[in-house]
Amino acid sequence: MTPASDILHTSCIAVEGCGLLILGPSGAGKSSLAIRLMALGAGLVSDDRTLVSVRDGRLVADCPRAAMRGLIEARGIGLLRAPVVDPVPLVLAIDLGQPEPDRLPPFRTVTILGIQLPLVLHPQNDHFPDALMLYLRHGRQA
Repeated sequence: MTPASDILHTSCIAVEGCGLLILGPSGAGKSSLAIRLMALGAGLVSDDRTLVSVRDGRLVADCPRAAMRGLIEARGIGLLRAPVVDPVPLVLAIDLGQPEPDRLPPFRTVTILGIQLPLVLHPQNDHFPDALMLYLRHGRQA
């Protein structure tokens, strides 16, 4: 049986009620990407650890501990305070541990707690935080 929730080693931001789960190995830049997205207007759900649960057939992300809520690590600077977002439905995941080889990639998914979530691999360009913001706000063309 699939568990109803799990704490994942990920960061999570949200834009207009749409959650982005940032996956990748330690040191891949999960917090750095979250900070860049917050500078573009996203809010922080959680940094480094994210509680993901299934609610009404959807994945929902939240900060797993009150002491971590609203804090994000900026390497070389320290823990920074950030605008907090309440639990949010996840609409997209990005995996910073896998480079995107295609210019126009196929639709990909990742399965978390038995539910498929759209997945983007790490594009090798400078505009990907901006492109992620557009994706979260307006979606992707089929």
